[in-house]
Amino acid sequence: MATLTSSYLTLADWSQRQKPSGGIDQMIEILVNSNPIIKDANILEGNLPTGHRYTRRVSDPAGSWRLLNQGVASEKSTTEQFTDLCGILESYSTLDVDVAMLNGNTREFRASEDAGFVTGLNDTMATALFYGDQNTDPEKMHGLDKRYNSLTSPAGATSTQMISGGGSASTNTSIWLVTWGPKTCTLIYPKGSKAGLSQEDLGKDLVRDSNNLTYQAWVTKFQWKIGLAIPDYRYVIRICNVDVDLLTSDAATGADLLDKLIDAYYARPTVDLGKMAKTFIYCNKTVGKFLHKQASNKANVNLTVDSAAGKPMVSLLDAPVHICDNITSTEATIT
Repeated sequence: MATLTSSYLTLADWSQRQKPSGGIDQMIEILVNSNPIIKDANILEGNLPTGHRYTRRVSDPAGSWRLLNQGVASEKSTTEQFTDLCGILESYSTLDVDVAMLNGNTREFRASEDAGFVTGLNDTMATALFYGDQNTDPEKMHGLDKRYNSLTSPAGATSTQMISGGGSASTNTSIWLVTWGPKTCTLIYPKGSKAGLSQEDLGKDLVRDSNNLTYQAWVTKFQWKIGLAIPDYRYVIRICNVDVDLLTSDAATGADLLDKLIDAYYARPTVDLGKMAKTFIYCNKTVGKFLHKQASNKANVNLTVDSAAGKPMVSLLDAPVHICDNITSTEATIT
């Protein structure tokens, strides 16, 4: 069956959403990805209409040892300012009023279609959080991948925050250790705007089809103004070059995931962060599977499986391991 690729719903689309007994069928969202990073992240209103500017201290006075009757030199600390910009993710649902009213329940049909937009935009935003590049796509948010992009001199950090899993092919993935907080790593939204995905019902409007002809449609606007700021780059650690084709259950070949994660845990400036309520480990499903298997094959006390709200939660040294489907297994080797 050919895939419908138009940007507006057709009669064929409508017919495929009906229950045999009439009414809108329950939608099975098979395209929904796991994006827990959106729920985990700290969110902060920026101090600029376009993003957020913050100041880092880059050197402290060291003091001087002095002898009696001798003075010491004056000193000062030094600082740097950084600005992170937000992107605007936007989309419109245009639903022909006559298509929407075919089953007599326009509101339910519109809600069914709008739900797809919400999950789709969440997926797009989560991908941009990892891989967005404002250097090549200035309209996007600037993600983690382009800041932690070198083993020796990453663009937004130092080599201490980069750990290689040893892979050298194009079947690599990454594991991220992120401590969320207003002074460490945070999502931002522009000053004076609203946080999160906004959904605005614009009601009935005249729209144009692909032939520039006019018809009346229900229009819903979706917009998300979002960016990423990392005031303290030391609290984000990337384990890169994890070749998924080489991973084994006993870590005999490929990356020893537990060993690398312990390295990442101690790569932060301090381990004493209370209950680590805002520190998380992010990986894709393949890495999560082998992490669990490797832990089972070792005398391991660092990886635990608990139950939170009735759901199993895997943690390493109290940092929850969250699966993010948007982390790919086709990353190039980082050198």
